[in-house]
Amino acid sequence: MRSRAVVCLLVLFGLAAVGVQAQEEAPKVDVFAGYSYLQANPSTPTLDSFHLNGGSVSGAYHFTNWLSGVADFGAYTNGNIGRDGFGGTMSTYLFGPRISYQHFRRITPFGQVLFGVARTNASAFFTSNSQNAFAMTAGGGVDLRLADHWSLRPLQVEYLLTRFEESSVGNQAQNNLRVSTGVVFRF
Repeated sequence: MRSRAVVCLLVLFGLAAVGVQAQEEAPKVDVFAGYSYLQANPSTPTLDSFHLNGGSVSGAYHFTNWLSGVADFGAYTNGNIGRDGFGGTMSTYLFGPRISYQHFRRITPFGQVLFGVARTNASAFFTSNSQNAFAMTAGGGVDLRLADHWSLRPLQVEYLLTRFEESSVGNQAQNNLRVSTGVVFRF
């Protein structure tokens, strides 16, 4: 009976040590910086979709090894939108949860849903003036660890919903696509 108690205690301490070691190895903060491509799709039937190029920066705080809180900021521009060739810019400010699967040694796939605000100037989305609108992303990506504090994010793909008021049709839903790539710094 006594030997069973000793074995159980040893197993318990061993599992606790593995858990502590895993917690120490996992980073607490990730910072991503990279290029972003945005395929914008106005909801007005007579307007064609267009693309914007830019960049995004995000920070993730890891509450656990699978759950993080994310803040994401992006800026996109195009100097030749539509048939008339006018320019436009859009920026996004998004926040929300991320779920990561850190089972593999060097590969970490993740999914996230972020909510916030998008801001556009007078030219983008064919609006009459600069405006703010609701924005939401849903998607995911994969990080490839290169070293202890560096990872490559070869692909992050997200559906980006915006609710800008388009001229003559009021508030509409724009169903956009955002694709990003870049580097991740892990602390």
